[in-house]
Amino acid sequence: MKRSVLAAALLCALAAQPVLAQGLLTTHRIPAALAAEAVTTAVSTCAAQGFSVTAALLDVDGVLQAFVRGDGAGIHTVQFAQDKAMTAISFRTDTSAMVERAKTAPPPAAVVKLPGLVLANGGVVILGPDGKEVLGGIAVSGVPNPTGDEACAKAGIAKIVDRMK
Repeated sequence: MKRSVLAAALLCALAAQPVLAQGLLTTHRIPAALAAEAVTTAVSTCAAQGFSVTAALLDVDGVLQAFVRGDGAGIHTVQFAQDKAMTAISFRTDTSAMVERAKTAPPPAAVVKLPGLVLANGGVVILGPDGKEVLGGIAVSGVPNPTGDEACAKAGIAKIVDRMK
């Protein structure tokens, strides 16, 4: 009897292991060095055009991974850059696309009231090599024209995209 109970317990333990393994998720992260390079490139790209900006890169969970406030960038740009990146991650799309969509179909009031989400150009979702997996978001704040923030954010991604494998 003792032997059959032990055998049944061992069998259950072995049978449970594949089930547990099936519940794990594989996630990918942008390394810190690449994240830092992306925000630095975004800020320097805007600075070369005469704009003082802030750039923030958040991981897929919305955690701040890299951040640079350029010389002379306004204090409001700090939170705004993070909020734009969070919005891009949350909706899995660039914020400029959301701004365009909102011109004909305003977002629901419940979405507009969520803390940390803003409807403004400059947030860009970062996708993995497969073009589907969201790795994070980068955003720039401080350029006074509607497309300038996004262009600098995309310059940051372009600097590292070939090394995100």
